[in-house]
Amino acid sequence: MNHRILGNGLSVSSIGLGCMGMSEFYSPRDEETSMQVLQRAVELGVTMLDTADMYGPHHNEELIGRFLKSQRPNIKIATKFGIVRNGGEQRRAIDNSPEYARQSCEGSLKRLGIEQIDLYYVHRIEPGRPIEETMQGLVDLKQEGKIAHIGLSEVNADTLRRAHAVHPITAVQSEYSLWTRDVESEVLPVCRELGIGFVAYSPLGRGFLTGRFQSSTAIEASDFRATLPRFQPENAKKNESFVSVISELAAQKKVTPAQIAIAWVLAQGDDIVPIPGTNSLRNLHDNIDAVNIKLTKAELDMLSLKISDIRVAGERYTQEGMKGVGL
Repeated sequence: MNHRILGNGLSVSSIGLGCMGMSEFYSPRDEETSMQVLQRAVELGVTMLDTADMYGPHHNEELIGRFLKSQRPNIKIATKFGIVRNGGEQRRAIDNSPEYARQSCEGSLKRLGIEQIDLYYVHRIEPGRPIEETMQGLVDLKQEGKIAHIGLSEVNADTLRRAHAVHPITAVQSEYSLWTRDVESEVLPVCRELGIGFVAYSPLGRGFLTGRFQSSTAIEASDFRATLPRFQPENAKKNESFVSVISELAAQKKVTPAQIAIAWVLAQGDDIVPIPGTNSLRNLHDNIDAVNIKLTKAELDMLSLKISDIRVAGERYTQEGMKGVGL
């Protein structure tokens, strides 16, 4: 596994591991398997684990904390604050206040069993609160040694500039894949202008781009994806076109669609680190092997050309999620 440099010199493995699904949203908890996946990921060279205080809630950080007791050296921990769970999945709010940031940070440190968080993200931006206020609270935490780097998740270009003016941002984390490319218009260019790294979550389109979810495949009601517009039967049928394009190239190269999807993200720049999530050893190996797949310019051009002719059906989140409290 080679490494990539995010902003401010933070070096991490070219592919990180998204840990959210080990706690909820996609499948029932299976801590024994999760521990095996975490262990194998480290053995394969993964050095960045991505979590958040609201995953579980708190369970995900506690899980990683138990794993870190014997694995802390050489692993970078990225976690997040800002989404407040109020009594259940459907009741959420956003709080970016310095007071809540401190409370959340200290809680995360305790659950993770570490003295410093390597990369601390604002999970979602709170409407109406000046980002400068939030940033100053994070700067205080950094000066106290509680966090090493500051990141923002799902932020627009203007807010990113304002935040970076208060203190250098190390990374922006947003959804980015062959069917979600919104960040290419403004956010990614600003990241590159300011020397900020980019962390791509859901590089596999929450699994859809692997071909796992065809229109005839039922998604369990407990699976978060069952609520997402793009996974609704009518939209899923239309979105199969993305899978067809990816699968065609995968067959030609004798690799999997997942590997093509991740290799495409990796090919978009050395400042981009995808963090596919999984709770499967088989899928973990599949995802990590994508670092060895090189897409030629002709293949990249072909993918861009064919994908540009397809319009994705459905929004990323429901209307509630689009208000800022999506995962």
